[in-house]
Amino acid sequence: MSKIFTHLDSKQNPGMVDVGSKAASLRNAKARAIVELPDEVMQLLQGDEIKAPKGPVFQTAILAGIMAAKKTSELIPLCHPLGLDHIELHIEVQNKNEIIIVASASLTGKTGVEMEALTAVSIAALTVYDMCKALSHNIVVREICLMEKSGGKNDFRRQV
Repeated sequence: MSKIFTHLDSKQNPGMVDVGSKAASLRNAKARAIVELPDEVMQLLQGDEIKAPKGPVFQTAILAGIMAAKKTSELIPLCHPLGLDHIELHIEVQNKNEIIIVASASLTGKTGVEMEALTAVSIAALTVYDMCKALSHNIVVREICLMEKSGGKNDFRRQV
């Protein structure tokens, strides 16, 4: 089976995928990022939030992720500009030194929302880094991945 890069034309030039003839359908995507935080940062955890000199870390990261999802086509050159129906982020402490950021995005349209969900968790994770770097640079952003998508030609669910 031969796969092709959909963002290249017959002369190998980059271009936006033509979705004009596709039917609109409900599209959903969920993405995840894991952020490892050192003890000195996690010691500031109060309930479900890290209080840092710049403000509430998780709440700020959630807002940054939502804003980023809405601007994905401005950041990723060949992404279609989308009018998202919904984007939501959740941040939870996974264990002693990890937080999990999950974004869910949806719309009714002709193309998927995977890049919006991935952009949301990426920027939320980087916001956590930015807000905590004064305490430690020993912060690791890892495992940014698509967890699932539905509504297009092929559904996907990451096998964990």
